Amino acid sequence: MTASPGSVPASAPATPSFATTETHTGYVPGTPQNPVAVPIYQSSAYEFESFEAARNLFALKSSGNLYSRNGTPTQAVLEKRVNALEGGVGALAVGSGQAAVAVTLLTLVHTGQHIVASNKIYGGTTDLLTDTCKDFGIDVTLVDPLDLDAWEAAIRPETRAALVEGVGNPIATLADVRAIADIVHAHGVPLVVDNTVATPILFRPFEHGADFVVHSATKFMGGHGTSVAGVIVDGGTFDFTAEPEKWPTFTTPYARYADLVFTEEFALPAPGVPREDGKSPFLVLARSKGVHDLGPSLSPFNAFQILQGIETLSLRMDRHTRSALEVARFLEAHPAVAKVHHPGLESHPDHATAERLYPQGIGSVFSIDLACGEDEDPIEVSGRFIDSLTLFALVANIGDARSLVVHPATMTHSRLNAEQRAEAQITLTTIRLSIGLEDVRDLTADLGKALDRVRPAGQHAAGQNTAGQHIAGQATAGQAPAGHPAEAVPGGRGASAAVPA
Repeated sequence: MTASPGSVPASAPATPSFATTETHTGYVPGTPQNPVAVPIYQSSAYEFESFEAARNLFALKSSGNLYSRNGTPTQAVLEKRVNALEGGVGALAVGSGQAAVAVTLLTLVHTGQHIVASNKIYGGTTDLLTDTCKDFGIDVTLVDPLDLDAWEAAIRPETRAALVEGVGNPIATLADVRAIADIVHAHGVPLVVDNTVATPILFRPFEHGADFVVHSATKFMGGHGTSVAGVIVDGGTFDFTAEPEKWPTFTTPYARYADLVFTEEFALPAPGVPREDGKSPFLVLARSKGVHDLGPSLSPFNAFQILQGIETLSLRMDRHTRSALEVARFLEAHPAVAKVHHPGLESHPDHATAERLYPQGIGSVFSIDLACGEDEDPIEVSGRFIDSLTLFALVANIGDARSLVVHPATMTHSRLNAEQRAEAQITLTTIRLSIGLEDVRDLTADLGKALDRVRPAGQHAAGQNTAGQHIAGQATAGQAPAGHPAEAVPGGRGASAAVPA
């Protein structure tokens, strides 16, 4: 009998149709496998075990995979790994380092409240603080990270977060995290530390009083310039219940989740002691509100790429750091360089802080100020130097396997006005370098060649001190060191002949 149009067959066919087979055959959700590498769980959603299980997940009463905007199994591995490296109670991975900073601050700070932050930080973070935060009705005060009295003076009754970079971008300012933490904690304010440049290999902010740590995992954690990601780590040390009236979102019934109280439902066993499920009041609110509502999600593939990078993080950081210090010493001796902002140098004003807080080194991101004559255009001098480089890629990034260069005043920090640039110690001849994994002899030869093209008239040749004597262990700029083949260094960015001499 032929079924009438629109009717439902009385029984399913003995063999599933092509359409059903194409959709279901060969895979059962939740089937365990045994890959040695972390799998890429490329799925937008997850099949719930039962109706009750789904209800409990949505009500925050249980843990599990809900929807990939909130997290994925690949991302969960990344969160556990970064948390273990930093020594926190749990972590939350997001789509970028900028998202990590934004979600952290917006979880802590609301309309009508206030943030105190360093004025020597990444330009994108400054944009967030000085522009976008205004749209949320959040006031921000920027202070010199080295001026402890300024931190104290900037705090108000409505201050709800303090933010600093451990190693400042771009001039490698070293904040005394413990001293800042003591100041802000005395006012019941949590300290957020951006640990992107140092990574936990060189510096662990929780050991110095930080409450929350953020990373642009795009940088050294990923390490190869392929994937954008960010991570937030909770140290579990900030007590929202000490002054509950200041933190009602955490300490009072939250109507969105059936009057759940975050500090009760997700309380830690003790300060800094993690729960078995890796949750904390802050992390649950940040994921279920900040990430859920704003959607700065991390793709499973990017999470996988960052995990691959982390597997060699300590090896790479050791080489990055040693090479950067050697490059900084070379640059310090070059007459075309007015200043080298690397605290690992004995001549740097923060050297004692570097020795105390960063005994293994401060990483590989630092800046130089080019020497520039009074009758020279500093932008033209900077451009001539950058365009004369061969091995340094002109890229708005740091922490790559390859060496990178940018001009902060016209690139990463271009939205800063002249006063803000001065406060950040960025001049029109400031050049930021991120030292990669290449042979350091090739890098110094490349830098020396480029510097020789911008050296002001009358200056001594590179590689010579004021007495005109060659500095031991350094090649004359533009030449390969003894025993190192000059042909190993390719010839200039684009056609070197086109670069003005």
